[in-house]
Amino acid sequence: MSGFRRGVRLGIDVGRARVGVARCDPDGMLAVPVETVPRAETSVARIVEIAREYDPLEILVGLPISLGGSETASTTDAREFATELSAAVDAPIRLVDERLSTVSANAVLRQNGRSQKSSRRIVDQIAAVVLLQQAIDVEKSTGNPAGAAL
Repeated sequence: MSGFRRGVRLGIDVGRARVGVARCDPDGMLAVPVETVPRAETSVARIVEIAREYDPLEILVGLPISLGGSETASTTDAREFATELSAAVDAPIRLVDERLSTVSANAVLRQNGRSQKSSRRIVDQIAAVVLLQQAIDVEKSTGNPAGAAL
């Protein structure tokens, strides 16, 4: 596990209606869902509270890039959210490509017999888990943090 920086990380999946939050243990063994935060004026403040509770080494915010690699309105929205969060929290923020996290999350939920409608409340948390786990795996395999510093 050389090159892996020990510490709790938070994963954030920014959506138009909801923000999924996940965390991992200090050794990066397992990413788990924390909460789905409704997207509102208070979203950043709630995530700051969560960050205070877990004292993360860093916060990984998913950057929804199109499958073709181009940026979309959702990418801009996630960048703006990350910038606002960065101004309010002590932990460094990294932007990570989350191209397939929501697709993967929906697939996991379908495999477990849940419809998209019944999963709506947790799909954002699962997407945050997927992007966080992918980022941990990247750092463990390469020795470099995933994504780019904000």
